[in-house]
Amino acid sequence: MPTTATQPTQEEECQTLRTFITTSLEHGTVDLPLLPQVANQVLQLSDDPNADVTKLSALIQQDQALAGKILHVANSPAYLPRSPIVSLQQAVAWLGMNMLAGLAFSVSVQSGIFTIKGYEREVRLLWGHALATGLFGKEIARRLRHNVENAFLCGLLHTIGKPVLLHLLLTSPLHKLHSLSWQALEPLIQEFHISAGTKLAENWKLPSPVQEAIRLYPDHTYREATSPTKGTVITCLADHLASYTLGRNPLEEETLRALPVIQDLNFYPDDIDALLDLGEGIQKSVEAFLV
Repeated sequence: MPTTATQPTQEEECQTLRTFITTSLEHGTVDLPLLPQVANQVLQLSDDPNADVTKLSALIQQDQALAGKILHVANSPAYLPRSPIVSLQQAVAWLGMNMLAGLAFSVSVQSGIFTIKGYEREVRLLWGHALATGLFGKEIARRLRHNVENAFLCGLLHTIGKPVLLHLLLTSPLHKLHSLSWQALEPLIQEFHISAGTKLAENWKLPSPVQEAIRLYPDHTYREATSPTKGTVITCLADHLASYTLGRNPLEEETLRALPVIQDLNFYPDDIDALLDLGEGIQKSVEAFLV
């Protein structure tokens, strides 16, 4: 009597994918997404002491979709323009060089690696959290008189390995054999996103503080490092504040205020009060980007 092949269980499918991910990361066979061209050029401009808003505006104008998105964000309630902004020149005047550079980099990255068919809702949530972390990072850095742009990049990219892993799984030879839900994939993404993000950061040649923020992402890890950069510690607190503000953190406010990272940054209750007060504005900024 002929036997029928049994379908693999979800646990067996996850183990197959786990083996595939491990092998791909260990042997360097991951097909890493490229850093979008505009984002790469914005990074180069940020390191150029001679860069100015004219160069940045000219760069943005080369991409009409990017320019349109920036005008939309500049006109959003998050940035409260005194009158409608109808040109990129007005956006530059209103937002300033640093804010415009951050917007351009963010929109460029979002339109690339954060666009994944089939998991739009989940990736949207990942992007929203990453953006909120970057925005909180800027505000924390401002209070500490630290490099604001650096803190924004650290926060924006600290979990970039998550969409990288989704890209890896969806483009793998195994993809057609598996139709796992996000709930099944999420534990794998949590397990491997730091390794994937670290490889991507090296491939993109991101600034070393950003690479460290990715590598030391879990909030306890930086405390085990010999001398973590300030950007990594800032990103840890920014990540918690983003999760709390967006309603994705099970921590009560009292527990949030007692986190060791707050002491490590020498913050006082008034500092945390001020950061929490920014939550509504940061939420509006995230919503403006996500439209």
